[in-house]
Amino acid sequence: MGTRSAGRLNAHHSAAAGLVQAHATGSELSWRAPLEAALEQLPADRRRQPRSWQPAGTAGLQCTAPGSGPLLDLASNDYLGLASHPALLEAAGQALQHEGVGAGASRLVSGGRGVHERLEEALANWLGRDQVLLFPSGFQANLAAVQALADRHTLVLADRLIHHSLLVGIRASGARLQRFAHNQLSDLERRLQRARAEQPQRRLLVISESLFSMEGTSPELVELSALCERYGAALLLDEAHALGVLGPRGSGLGHGLNSISLISGTFGKAFGSGGAFLAGDALVGEWLLQHSGPYRYTTALAPPLAAAALAALTQIQQHPERASQLLERAGRWRDRLEAAGWPRPPGCGPILPLLVGDNSRALALQQQLEQAGLLSVAIRPPTVPAGKARLRLVLRHDLPAGSLELLLRALGTP
Repeated sequence: MGTRSAGRLNAHHSAAAGLVQAHATGSELSWRAPLEAALEQLPADRRRQPRSWQPAGTAGLQCTAPGSGPLLDLASNDYLGLASHPALLEAAGQALQHEGVGAGASRLVSGGRGVHERLEEALANWLGRDQVLLFPSGFQANLAAVQALADRHTLVLADRLIHHSLLVGIRASGARLQRFAHNQLSDLERRLQRARAEQPQRRLLVISESLFSMEGTSPELVELSALCERYGAALLLDEAHALGVLGPRGSGLGHGLNSISLISGTFGKAFGSGGAFLAGDALVGEWLLQHSGPYRYTTALAPPLAAAALAALTQIQQHPERASQLLERAGRWRDRLEAAGWPRPPGCGPILPLLVGDNSRALALQQQLEQAGLLSVAIRPPTVPAGKARLRLVLRHDLPAGSLELLLRALGTP
C-alpha cells in the first residue's frame, strides 16, 4: 500500500473513530441529562438513603453501620410480630429443606408446588372467595388486578391516596383515571352519576384500600361496595395493611362484602413473610389464570415464603386475640398522644401518622427518636403530598411494656 493510500486509510479510521466518539457522547448526554437534572433539583430534605438492619431482640432492630445500637421497632409492618415466630421459621425451614430456595419456573410451567395450592385453598376458605392466586409481590399483584378489571375503554375512579402500584397498573391498562377525594364517598357518587349519564354502557372500576398505609384511615366499605353495585362498577380493594389485623378475626374489612370484585393482599406485613395474592370469584380467577401477564410471566412464589405464609395464617386464625389486643393498644396510644398535645392520629388501626408538615422537622424528629432508642421513619413527598410530612408510627403486638412512655418522653412537646 502506498503512502497516500495509507494516509487516506488512517484519515478514514480517525474520522470514523471521531464519529463513533461523538455519537457515543451524544447518546450518553441524551439519556443521562434528565437523570442528572432530576437529582440536582431534588431538595436535600427529600433525598433517601437506604440502611441495612438486623433483628435485635423482641420488637427490636439494629442498623448494621458501625457504632449503631438497638432500636425499638416503630417503623416496620410486622404488626403481629410473626416474622421471627418459631412456627414460621420451622415451616420455612422445612420447605427450604424439601423444596429448595426458589420455585425455578412459572406456576404454568414447572414452578407449582403443593404448598402453593394449600395456601391458596386456605386463603380462599378464610376470605370466603372462590379462588386465590399467588404472586411474588404486592406490586405485581396490583398490576395484575387492575389489568383484569380495566382496559383502554374503562374509566377508573380511584381514591386520591391509593398506592403507587395501583396507579402504575392504571397507566399500564390504558384506562382513563379520575381521582376522588380521600374516603369521600359523596365525591365518588357524583363522579359515578356523571359517568353513567355520559356513557351508560362504559366499563367502570373503583379502586380503594381498606387501610391506607400512610394515613391510617379506612373508607366506609359497606357504603362503598353498595355504591359500586348501584352504578354497575367493579370494585378493587387493596387489603394489604388490614389483613390479619382488621375485620372479623383479622380477615379484612372487605370480608362478607360479595360485591367486591377483587381483593389484593400481601404476606409481607401482618403475615410476617413475603409475596402476595389476589382473591375473587371463579370468573375473575379464571381470567387471571388464562390472560394475566404478571401471573404467567414470573417465577412462582418461593416455597419457603409460601410455607411461612401458611403457618402465619394458622397463627392468625388460632390467636385472634393478638389483633384485638393490638387495636386496644392503638386506641390507648392515640389517646395519650392527643393528651400530650399532638394531633390525634386518624383511624383505629396500628398505623399512627404523626403529622408535622415540614420535611426538615419530620427528619429532625426521626433523629430525636433514634437517639432515644426508637425507630420511626419520616415520611416525605412524593410518598405523601407536599406540606404533609409525618412520622409514621407503627405498633406491633410484641412491643414491650413502657414503649408508649418512652415515645412520649422522646417526642417532647409539640
